Amino acid sequence: MAKPRDEKLTIPEVIEEIGVPLSTFYRWRQLRKGPQAIKLPNGSVRIRRSELDRWMETLEESA
Repeated sequence: MAKPRDEKLTIPEVIEEIGVPLSTFYRWRQLRKGPQAIKLPNGSVRIRRSELDRWMETLEESA
């Protein structure tokens, strides 16, 4: 069975899911405290579903 591709989320999809303002998300990125992102050649940014899930788990551990 083929392994499903890791979904690539847009920033609006991520902030909707985690429930933070866009400015907060960008501040986290600037401080390197957010999930690791992929910058595409056209300048847009995507976040892998697996990376978002991993990042959220690290937050649970430190809570």
